[in-house]
Amino acid sequence: MPMIKNGFSRCLALTTAAVVLTGCGSLEGPGPLARTTVDTATSAESSAPRTAGRSPTAPPPPAARSPESSAAPGHSPPPVSPGAEGASGHPAAPSPAPGGSGAPGPSRAGSAPAGDPEAYRRWGLDRPLDRPPPPPSAKPPLAPEEPSEEGLPPVIRRVRTTDRVVFLTVDDGIEKDPGFVEQARDLGLPFTGFLTDNVIGDRYDYFDELQRLGNPMENHTLTHPSLAGLDYDTQRQEICGQRDNLRDRLGREPRLFRPPYGAYDGTTLRAAADCGARTVVLWRAEMEPGGMAYRSGGALQPGDIVLAHFRGPEQLGGASMTDMITSMVRAIQEQGFTVARLEDYV
Repeated sequence: MPMIKNGFSRCLALTTAAVVLTGCGSLEGPGPLARTTVDTATSAESSAPRTAGRSPTAPPPPAARSPESSAAPGHSPPPVSPGAEGASGHPAAPSPAPGGSGAPGPSRAGSAPAGDPEAYRRWGLDRPLDRPPPPPSAKPPLAPEEPSEEGLPPVIRRVRTTDRVVFLTVDDGIEKDPGFVEQARDLGLPFTGFLTDNVIGDRYDYFDELQRLGNPMENHTLTHPSLAGLDYDTQRQEICGQRDNLRDRLGREPRLFRPPYGAYDGTTLRAAADCGARTVVLWRAEMEPGGMAYRSGGALQPGDIVLAHFRGPEQLGGASMTDMITSMVRAIQEQGFTVARLEDYV
């Protein structure tokens, strides 16, 4: 009996002239989902920048993985139709983005984009986004959903850490809002993109600009099918094909993979491993138009992976992508967390 995992809970249907998208906010698990409503009102109240740190009372973490170790090669909703590190405790000056654009790249403290500590007001936040703590000198052990077979990538929803950090992931690539590039740069917002080829079309340049800020772009298949139950060759083509696109168009071979809709089976893991994926990344919390929703519990926990999407007014009921990001960052801040770079821990 093949193992099949999937995560359907809600669907959003969108039809445009070029794209027909069904997006299911795929938080898995039985029972009703907990949701936190986010107040989108803008506040100009200022506060001094803070740095989120590690909990002084937390128990010591388990034995860590070496940054060089390669874990065994280790989920979001149907469609998408054709269409597009130094761990220093001291802040460092922003480094120029590759290509000489002069845009700030990752700083050494937290390997997150440096950001502008005074820019938060422009984006409707009450205070700056706290700087994450420096990346761990050795990556923590993974926290897989279940034991993985030898040679197959582990599947994770969270990172094992006591740091007051969560990890933002943004999927698909439908919306290409230039304002989000400015927002990510201004706030120093680290995130990982999981890109689907057929909604990106010829606009890989947009995602290259985001990657130059220090935000890696990872694999989310060519055409966003539900992979579970498909034959090996089809799954391999979906995963390896997008791996090749990302390598050729963005100059970096992805090492993380997210199956569309969070649906995968043993064949998916084998195909992902054969396409170079070291970890399969799901999520525990999701940003929806009505606020943050959780797979279990009613709040964020240290190390949670948070799902959002490249969506715009047509998918967000008139709100822009930058509005959605502001609401999400505010919800994260209100719970006492900041955002760290996933690749620094995984």
